[in-house]
Amino acid sequence: MPKKVPRKPKYTWVTLTKDFIQEWPEVLDGINFNNLPIFYVRWINIRLKNNVTLHYDIEKELKMKPRSKIAKMITQALHSHYANIKNVNIKFNIPKLKKDIEERTSNFLKKSFI
Repeated sequence: MPKKVPRKPKYTWVTLTKDFIQEWPEVLDGINFNNLPIFYVRWINIRLKNNVTLHYDIEKELKMKPRSKIAKMITQALHSHYANIKNVNIKFNIPKLKKDIEERTSNFLKKSFI
């Protein structure tokens, strides 16, 4: 029996994060978020077709587990429930992301233009 091939998602990561882009549009518009580090995520809710919601509190988990284990846990959850996912809601820590990008940009500019 052939293995079932996962269907292509109807939404890109950017489509799932319209609110995220609206909070800082001058930098985030048009960026692909496929590799956004897990420590910028506050929580993830995966709603299944049977209306069961799987809630992952990433900020809480980061205090107890390494980043790699959390990323692997989320990836496994998405793969194991792929056929039954109705939607995915992700809340980002935008102030932390904005602060980190601004700090790194200013450090880069100091080094480049001295």
